This record gives sequence, C-alpha cells and structure tokens, in this order.
Amino acid sequence: MNQMLRRLTDMDRSGKIMLVVVADAGLIVVAAWLALYLRMGDPWADLYIPGLGLLVMFWLIAGGFLSVMMELPWIAIRSLAPGSILKIALLSAALSIVGFILNLTFEDPTPRSVPFIFGLLLLVLMAGLRIAVGWLFTQSEELSRPRDRVLIYGAGAAGQQLARALDRSDDTLAVAFVDDDPKKQNMRYGALKVHAPERIEALLRRHEVNKIVLAIPSLPRERRREILRHLQGYNRKLLTLPHFENFIGSGSLSAQLRAVTAEDLLGRSTRKIYLPEIKAAYAGQVVMVTGAGGSIGSELCRQIVKAGARVLVLFDISEVALYQIHRELEGLQSSARLVPVLGSVADAAHVKQVILTHEVGIILHAAAYKHVPLIESNEVAGAANNALGTRTLALAAEAAGVRQFILVSTDKAVRPTNVMGASKRFSELVIQDLQTRSRGTTFAMVRFGNVLDSSGSVIPLFREQIARGGPVTVTHPEVTRFFMTIAEAVQLVLLAGTFAKGGDVFVLDMGESVKIVDVARNLIALSGLQERQPGGTEGDIEIRFTGLRPGEKLYEELLLGSNLAGTPHPKIMCAHEAHLSEFETASAVKHLEQAVRAGNARAVREVFLEVVDGFCQDLPEPALDAGREGADA
Repeated sequence: MNQMLRRLTDMDRSGKIMLVVVADAGLIVVAAWLALYLRMGDPWADLYIPGLGLLVMFWLIAGGFLSVMMELPWIAIRSLAPGSILKIALLSAALSIVGFILNLTFEDPTPRSVPFIFGLLLLVLMAGLRIAVGWLFTQSEELSRPRDRVLIYGAGAAGQQLARALDRSDDTLAVAFVDDDPKKQNMRYGALKVHAPERIEALLRRHEVNKIVLAIPSLPRERRREILRHLQGYNRKLLTLPHFENFIGSGSLSAQLRAVTAEDLLGRSTRKIYLPEIKAAYAGQVVMVTGAGGSIGSELCRQIVKAGARVLVLFDISEVALYQIHRELEGLQSSARLVPVLGSVADAAHVKQVILTHEVGIILHAAAYKHVPLIESNEVAGAANNALGTRTLALAAEAAGVRQFILVSTDKAVRPTNVMGASKRFSELVIQDLQTRSRGTTFAMVRFGNVLDSSGSVIPLFREQIARGGPVTVTHPEVTRFFMTIAEAVQLVLLAGTFAKGGDVFVLDMGESVKIVDVARNLIALSGLQERQPGGTEGDIEIRFTGLRPGEKLYEELLLGSNLAGTPHPKIMCAHEAHLSEFETASAVKHLEQAVRAGNARAVREVFLEVVDGFCQDLPEPALDAGREGADA
C-alpha cells in the first residue's frame, strides 16, 4: 500500500489529473448501475439496459465537461475542503436533473427515480473516494514521519487539552491515557483510551512510547513526587505540566511542557511566592546586594526589584556576572533605580564610599567564595574574602548607619571540616560580636544548605556528564546533602530579615537530607537512560565513586546545638548559639589579618582551629579510590 501511494505521489501533475478523470468516470458507471439495482432489484433486465446505457453515455460526456469546468481534477485530495464537497454536490445534482429531463423527453422505460438515486450515489462515491484516499495519504505520512510517541498520565481536563494540542503537532503524537481513577479507566476521550497504571509497561511496548507526560497540574507536591518516582523506573523521558498558577494565560498546554527536574523528585517547590511581609519590608528602600551576579545574589536582586525597592545597588567583583544581572534587571522595566558597582567587599574605602554615596539602608551580603575544593587549596584568599571581607563590609555598614545587615551563610559553617565552612563560621562570629556593640544596625544571618542548580552544584555537573555520555562522578555512596530551590531559599532569606532583632542566627527548614547518588540516579532516569554497573555492558551511564575530597564530609548539619526557637514562618527557625567575647573576637581577627597579610595558609588554619567550634581536618570516612573529578556537593 505504501509503495502504491508513493508512486501516486511521485506522478506528474498531468498524470494525476488524468487518473482523477478516469476514476470519476468509473464512479459514474458504478453509481448508475447501483441506482438501477436499488430501484428494480435486477440491473440486468433487457428492458432497461438500452435506456440506461444512453444515460450513462450522456453522464460520462456531461460529467467530464462539468468536472473540468468546476476544476474538480485540480483539487488536492489531501486538503479536501467543504467548498470542494459543494462542487461535487453541484455536479451530482446537475447530472441527476439533466438525466431526469432526458428520461422524460425520450420516454425511456428506465424508472424516473433512477436519475435522482444516481445523483445521491455519485455524491457519496466521489466525495467518499477522495476522503478515503486523502486519509490513506495522511496515515502513510504519519507512519513514515518520525514523531515522539507520548503516553499521557492524567485523563482530566488538562490531559485532554494536551492530547488535542499534541494531535495538531508535527513532531509529537499522543497514543493513550493512563489514570488511577477507576471511573475514567476504559473510557475514550477522542481516539485515546484511558488505561490503569498497571498497564503502563504493556502500553510502552505496544505503542513504542519514548515520552511520558504527567498532566495533572493540581496534584499535591507529595503525590506528584510519588508518581514521578514511579514513572522514572520505566526509562522513558519524563515531561510534566507546571502548576496551574504558572501557566494560565501563557499559551497552549503543549507549549508549557517541561522536562521533569530534580526539584520535582526532591519535592521542593519551584513557585515564587512574594509574601506581603517582603514587599512591606523592601518597598521604597535602598538595598545593596553583594555578590549580585551569583546564584543567590542574582535571585535576591530579582525578588527585591519585584518587591518595589527604590534603589538597588548591585555589588560584585566579577565584571561579567555584574553585567549579566544588570542587563537582565533592566529588561524587567521596574521602577527601581539600578546601580551596578564593581568592587571587592575587602576594600574598606570603596565599600564605605558606596554605602554613603547611595545612602544604603539594607545590605544583603551574599558575596563569598563557596567552592570547597578550591578554597581548601586557596586558604588565604578564602579567609580574606569570606571572613575579613564580611567584617570590613559590616564595619562600614555600622559606621554609615545602615539599618539592617543580613549575612547569607551556609550549613557548611556548622562543625566544618573545610576552610570554606570555617571561614563562613568565622564571619558569623564576627557578625554576632558586632551586634553586641551596634548603635543602630541590626545584624542577623540566615543559614541554609545547597541550592539546586546553583553554580558549581551537583545537578548542573551531573547534567553535563550525562550529556557527554558519562560517567557521572559522585564522591561517596553515602554522602548526603540538604537541598532547596534558589527561589525558595531567597524568599525565606528576605522574609527572615523581617524577623531580625539583632544577632539572630536563622536556620531554614531544608526538609530531609538526600543521598547524592540518588540524585545522580534520578537524573539518569529522567534523561530516559539506564544506569550501567561498573564493568558491565548493560545500560547507558555509569556512576563512578571518586572518594571524598579534602575538606568534604559525608553529612552536613544546620545547627551547632539543639536550642531552637520558632518564628512566624514554619520554615524559618531561630538558633541561639554561643559566640566569642569582644576580646576573643578582636584577638582572632588580629591573628587572621596577620596570617592573610603574610600569605601564611598554615596560620590561617590555626586561627580557625582555635576559634571555630568543631573545626577539624580529619575526614569522617576514608576516601575511595580518587578519580579526577567528583560532584561538588
């Protein structure tokens, strides 16, 4: 059949026209014969054959003439429009009426109803043949054209709309629904049947499905995560529709499909919710964000602009990062005046000048060197930027009368095993000490774990490794981390600032810690691939364990003790932690400054060992065989 259709498609235009004319002539003969048979029950009676033969001869001549006049042979069969059907109806009616007149004029014994029956049959046969051939051409093209075959999980309103949208797509085809509602199972919506989830495996094989779409936007987060974790076991690419709040008015549902992400499987919210407290706190204010071009800093800038800040000072040491976030914020067309400033937080004179010139009222300090392995071998730079830089900025803020200073900290500051974490805990101690003598600035800090998709985090690294065919590198099979989306973390940082009274250590609820190897396996499955065991031949991507790197530990913590208090928001807690005295802080700062000026990495570590609670250099577990790279967890 496909070969015949290809031959028809390859014919030149004149050959196709001649074929249509011959086919229509054959249909005229068939319609006349059927009309007599339906009327008399015997189309071979000698009494009627001569008269019917003359009518058929006339219908062939007149039909060919009228068909050419109406340009019927030139109508494309694969795009038969209502206007074309109307032309066929007019042709059939004309032949029927003229045949009836001839029957009366020549007193033909053929029953007078035969021409009218003939007209109806001709209409049905000519239109039907064109529709059938057009359908065959379309089906042949559908089968031969490479298209993604999609199984839709969810036969509700969103799933049905998605199926209709995909039906109009050139590169995607919906093949069936799956739904766990027994009332919907075995029903049909359009051409697609609804199946129970137990039938997924069979449906994937029968329809050669390569994509599964979760099309239930209103699902609660936990149920959504449960279904996605079940679906990832089928080794097909997973797509999902966003929450209704995120796509209403944003175009067709098919355009809103997105790949399932690690955020979906980890159960972290991806929706940005701007609470009234945040808007009230930052609207009309002059806000300065350090590290404005980084992952956290840039999201702080976006949300502060949307909260209605009057002036936003973008402070960053990286020219490229500063240019990118400034250009992006300019595109938002907000009322905030944007002030991009290049500089280092360790430059006391420059920092003080910027704060005084722009009359900054709130500082959100996100600038930091944060990559554990890099700082482990660049201790002096890490201490200078993270610890002393924070102190320089905080002193300038207090001297200039800044109303509020919020330090963005990390879970790695708790009992750190690396210089980066120790430098961040040192900066916390400095802030706590300054608060005890502050004349008007409220100092506070917000501590949280890893943010998904931040620069240098595991997820972008894993995606890159999967894209190039693996292996995916993980430091240790038991290493775990806390995760939160960037938008969620920043929202809670801003909100925590509204609760600050002075010296507060706010800790964000990060949920349950997650094994990094599970994140790797999830991303491999989400890519429609299978994990390959070391040394094996089955599967696509190998997970290779490279061993804990210097300064890394298996488990991160968020608290030094258990002394926690609640806040008005359930995801923000306030920790009451011991800190150094004024004399101890001054002595530690003096020794750290001397070590940094001398470029003495050993002395830097000794200062941290003396004042940072829990800081040690011993790894909790022996490293595995080291590889060249591992996940920056």
